[in-house]
Amino acid sequence: MVFADRIEIISPGHLPDSLNIEAIRHGMTNRRNPTLTEHATHILPYRGLGSGIPRALDEWPEIRFEDEVAGNQFKAIVPRPKRPAQIVIPMGTEAEENLFIKEATPEVEKVVRVLPTALSRQLLQKALGLKDDEHFRKAYLLPALASGLVEMTLPDKPRSRLQRYRLTATGWQWLKAYPDGNLR
Repeated sequence: MVFADRIEIISPGHLPDSLNIEAIRHGMTNRRNPTLTEHATHILPYRGLGSGIPRALDEWPEIRFEDEVAGNQFKAIVPRPKRPAQIVIPMGTEAEENLFIKEATPEVEKVVRVLPTALSRQLLQKALGLKDDEHFRKAYLLPALASGLVEMTLPDKPRSRLQRYRLTATGWQWLKAYPDGNLR
């Protein structure tokens, strides 16, 4: 179920007697349907029995679990992240009276500021002084692309060795509007 502040994943049936919430947080499991599990390992990306919840918690530690014995259900509750700061970008012509609003985090602003020209992922990461590829991708690159301030030069080939990242027209407008780094 999707709510404004959270997503709830409800599974029929509460946890078996041998498991509790603390145990599953640490990867303990009890296969309810071995036949289903056996087939799923060949169809889905599989990383090991009992590894899903610990991996999810590594990515988003705020996930909560509820084992409702009376309701005969188990819930995973994923709170939505708080909205990032708003960047207000004035449009270029006088005819456009409305303001164009883009969401951006401080990490996205850093990406925008180091893109004087199109850069490869490696050079962009180096310019930001970041060593961890996964952190760079999740905290900087993907949010920058999602913001609409940065784009791929080869959007149809995201994994190409020739892929570069550059500012969009909106990214350039934002940079001109806020040369000293003021978000508002």
